[in-house]
Amino acid sequence: MAKVVLVLYPDPVKGFPNFPDDYARDSLPAVPDYPNGQTLPNPKGIDFTPGALLGSVTGELGLRKYLEDNGHELVVTSDKDGEDSVFERELVDADIIISQPFWPAYLTAERLAKAKNLKIAVTAGIGSDHVDLTMANDLGITVAEVTYSNSHSVAEHTVMQVLVLVRDFVLQHKISADGGWNIADAVERSYDLEGMDVGIFAAGRIGRAVIERLAPFGVKLHYNDRFRLPAEYEQKYHLQFHESINELVKHVDVLTVHAPLTDETTGLLNDDLLGTMRRGSYIVNPARGAIAEADAIVRALESGRLAGYAGDVWAPQPAPADHPWRTMAHNAMTTHTSGTSLSAQAKYAAGTREILECFFEGREIRPEYLIVQGGDYAGTGAHSSAEQR
Repeated sequence: MAKVVLVLYPDPVKGFPNFPDDYARDSLPAVPDYPNGQTLPNPKGIDFTPGALLGSVTGELGLRKYLEDNGHELVVTSDKDGEDSVFERELVDADIIISQPFWPAYLTAERLAKAKNLKIAVTAGIGSDHVDLTMANDLGITVAEVTYSNSHSVAEHTVMQVLVLVRDFVLQHKISADGGWNIADAVERSYDLEGMDVGIFAAGRIGRAVIERLAPFGVKLHYNDRFRLPAEYEQKYHLQFHESINELVKHVDVLTVHAPLTDETTGLLNDDLLGTMRRGSYIVNPARGAIAEADAIVRALESGRLAGYAGDVWAPQPAPADHPWRTMAHNAMTTHTSGTSLSAQAKYAAGTREILECFFEGREIRPEYLIVQGGDYAGTGAHSSAEQR
């Protein structure tokens, strides 16, 4: 019998919804596969309704029946921070720990050292930087995530935030909601995206999905990535490659950020880099909050170097109520919701089930789901980890 500790965000304040009566829609559209040929998660079974809320505590990622029917113990909590938290108490004898990047259960070196039985840490979604991967390697703990499960969800959110900033939607909606009709006030900072230079920093799965969704807007697309894309892909989307982020930001009106959080990218969006951008530029960062220096972003907005900043990620998470990004001028921040739409939840819940089935049955976990295994980076982790830079 294994002990599984599952850390999820809290249920809705108004109460957990009943399916389908309390939902906006009755079902999800069918998505056949991912564009690179990778198949969707394919567990042997699921015990949830796609389109239901799975990512909060009561949703349990639809895992309880499967785990308990097979004799395993499941502990579900949203209480994850501090020495007196449920997570801190339960991790000491957990065999498996699962959490989402939107409400990460931080597995620091200290916590991993306490978790004497831990064999695998699973990210239900994409992004395992809340796990000390060096320590996981040292201890031989497997780290896995559900690669691609919410990449398109994040890409859609990115495009939405680009348009929200450039068109100054937040102010326009506020005027409407407040009962006003001040058209001149509403449009004095509103522009068309068409014709702008848009830069993509890191052209992985999410970055490429953003490129493909923004191309029809008639923008001029630029990108930087440590792996240059194939020439035919560059030609198809009229992409201009830049050798470094420093060169990229000088040539764009809009920057979207999709890089992992590494020693190289931590604090990358600082005063010096922002100072080289065109006056009135926009940044959308759905990657990781710590890629940007919080106060540098505030200063750039106050000076006018940036015309707007939107993102879906903060440092730390959840962000404190007094975090400056909540109230800074011309922001369109969201609370790390881009990758946990109901559509995405169905994919990453199924992918988590698939990983667990493989683990319990002694089958190999797909390489694209692996970050570290057997004391070394593996699969996706071997390709994208900081150690490989």
